[in-house]
Amino acid sequence: MNIDRILRSVVAVRASIPEDAFTANTLGTRREGSGVVIRENGLVLTIGYLITEADEIWLTRHDGKVVPGHALAYDQETGFGLIQALAPLELPAIEIGDKVKTKVGDAVIFADGLGEFVQAHIVAKQEFAGYWEYLLDEAIFIAPAHPSWGGAALISDEGKLLGIGSLRLQMVQDDEVADINMVVPINLLPPILDDVLNRGQIDRPPRPWLGAFSAESNGEVVVMSVAQGSPAAQAGLQQGDVISEIRDGEVDGLADFYRKVWKSGPAGAEIPMRVLRNGREAWLRIKSADRNSFLKKPLMQ
Repeated sequence: MNIDRILRSVVAVRASIPEDAFTANTLGTRREGSGVVIRENGLVLTIGYLITEADEIWLTRHDGKVVPGHALAYDQETGFGLIQALAPLELPAIEIGDKVKTKVGDAVIFADGLGEFVQAHIVAKQEFAGYWEYLLDEAIFIAPAHPSWGGAALISDEGKLLGIGSLRLQMVQDDEVADINMVVPINLLPPILDDVLNRGQIDRPPRPWLGAFSAESNGEVVVMSVAQGSPAAQAGLQQGDVISEIRDGEVDGLADFYRKVWKSGPAGAEIPMRVLRNGREAWLRIKSADRNSFLKKPLMQ
């Protein structure tokens, strides 16, 4: 594998977000990370939270050349984001690999847009539930961790793209706490890529969204906060509430909570929810929404 040639195709991403954007308070108005060239025409794959509601995007090559970009799409389900360079990047595309062929213990390279990389190993492949109403059936986890993980490229020893960096977490390994990175597997991209490029969006109904940030504690789902103006806030869901039941089904952990919500119907469906608050039970009815309806749309270039 020609590592220098591979690293050239990972670019730095800088995005500016309006101060009145829905995600400005939680994700900031200036976001920096990385992206990977996946088409010779300057199509760049990144992690979506970097470009959500962005009104300005800049892509920087390793030699310092800066090119403007346009946010094509952010897919809520996978977490991927796509950027189209608006001037020639003149960089080769990284070949997309197949994460199904990976296994725990495989050696990988995790590279950012500044040319820095770590030589790592896959330490786990398992379900991941994120506090922002996000769920992957099988995420990839690697160690040691890269300090600049957002949008970084996970590359196989054959030089193929295996995934895009999303988070930095901690895992207990050999009775010690180790920093690891969570990576969104690349096999989630091909089923949606043509829709995004041809239609500007994915051809599937949006999932119902509540606007609740939740965590799992001893199998219970506890509300950490609710997004201002969200369906959860409007229905009266509060910090500290324990969500114990959706419709007629008991909630068994964070992933089960999300699956029950998403099975309740399309975005806009009303979702009855039993919560425990200060030792007392209460039922709430949350009229869900399409998360994208709260977000600023990319400006047309």
